[in-house]
Amino acid sequence: MEKLSVNKKNITDLLSIENKKFIIPDYQREYSWDKEKCGILWEDITGFSKEGKEKEYFLGTIVICKEKNENIIIIDGQQRITSLFLLLRAFYKKLEEESKEDDNIKGLKLKIEPCIWKIDPISGKVTDKKNIHIKSKVATATDNDVFHRILAEGGLDNNKSKYQKNYNFFYEKCKEYATENTTRWQGLLVDILKKCIVFPIDCDSFDSALTIFSTLNDRGLPLTDSDIFKSEIYKKTPDNKKEEFITQWKELLEIAKSAKISLNDLFSFYLRYIGGESRKKVEISLRKFYAENSYKRLKEPSLMDDLDKLATFWQAINKKDLDFENKKISLEAYKYLHCLHCYPNEYWRYITSVFYLTKKDDSNFREIFPKFLKRLTAFLYVKFIENPTVNAIKGDTFNECQKLSSKDRNYEMNIKLEGFKEPSLQTMISNATTKIIKGLILLYAYQNAQQKELILEQFEIEHIFPKKWQDTNYNGWNQEDAKEFLEKFGNKMII
Repeated sequence: MEKLSVNKKNITDLLSIENKKFIIPDYQREYSWDKEKCGILWEDITGFSKEGKEKEYFLGTIVICKEKNENIIIIDGQQRITSLFLLLRAFYKKLEEESKEDDNIKGLKLKIEPCIWKIDPISGKVTDKKNIHIKSKVATATDNDVFHRILAEGGLDNNKSKYQKNYNFFYEKCKEYATENTTRWQGLLVDILKKCIVFPIDCDSFDSALTIFSTLNDRGLPLTDSDIFKSEIYKKTPDNKKEEFITQWKELLEIAKSAKISLNDLFSFYLRYIGGESRKKVEISLRKFYAENSYKRLKEPSLMDDLDKLATFWQAINKKDLDFENKKISLEAYKYLHCLHCYPNEYWRYITSVFYLTKKDDSNFREIFPKFLKRLTAFLYVKFIENPTVNAIKGDTFNECQKLSSKDRNYEMNIKLEGFKEPSLQTMISNATTKIIKGLILLYAYQNAQQKELILEQFEIEHIFPKKWQDTNYNGWNQEDAKEFLEKFGNKMII
């Protein structure tokens, strides 16, 4: 039977781990705290300290387990622990800069040192400030070096990493607090070390630690769905394949960033491809979907390869890569994709993703893709003109995802525009919401046979008759005559 132990610890007890290290495992997300989160931590601690009561300040729980070499793996809580290291190092620099090193300064430095560095067992001193108590396997080599150097040297000049920004924030706050509280600032440090407490949940196995980690985050702690999926896949990956998986995940993250989508987006698009009857549901919880049957869907051998291909597809679209996989996406297709990018919501991405994953290996993909996009563009724009709400297209879009991913080779998009009367189109376009005007004008521009090239992604709409009238010859038009037509589509063009 697996055992858990929970022991209340203050910061000194938590971080003074002698010859061991805290290890942030490679399946974790990168350090992501910003100044706002650091500011909340600082205000909470200083507010508690100013009260001057003999109570304790609770910093939360962390989930840990020990490696065979006794190093401590941080399963949950790495953001707080990393930030505490930066805070204590900022305080230490403030102490180093004091003009007079009296007994108080010496004593406070001695209290911080075992929290950050290895202490020589004989002399009781720090002999090498590069020998720190924390190591991140998830950070890039550059970021890791920055973090370690900050702890060793006390900050870096001209560095823009989150580690440096947060260290600078804490350092400035320490100096400011010391100036405003000349008799109290040293007591603040003692309160941080002795009265700020955490509850480490110490697990005797890696699997049980990950289970607790997932449970805690299912109850609302701020980790993304893809963070949870990453830990679950990692847990189920054989030991000899774990390093390969982490490399693949980091590459997937970089491709997604280049595509300007998140990993959560990617998993959402993929859900509509593999989700069975769930594909038709308008609302579905991403985490609950993948968590079904003990995260069975995350065990599929094709998962990472499919996600990689899908991310690469969106990367090509973002970069307008006409050479993508030997010219799979034509100029015509990119024109419709440009119009869809101007659409007021992102639901077109779901069905486009499913179409790609279903049809990508067809020999005639280059020919059928623009036809699909043309039909999709027509449907979405007419629907939004008719009923400018998200709900107008959700259900039909996800129904179409379900039909598409059934892999019917004769599939053709057949979304009906029920209740729409064609003669009223002109009136409805004239009254269309401003959210769709830019996309409609772009679509019209691409219908011109003279428009051979893609229009710039960031384009502007200009009035032909100017909104601010100019006394110029407009072939007999005057300001009063033109006023009626100023905001009509025919008076606007792309610049």
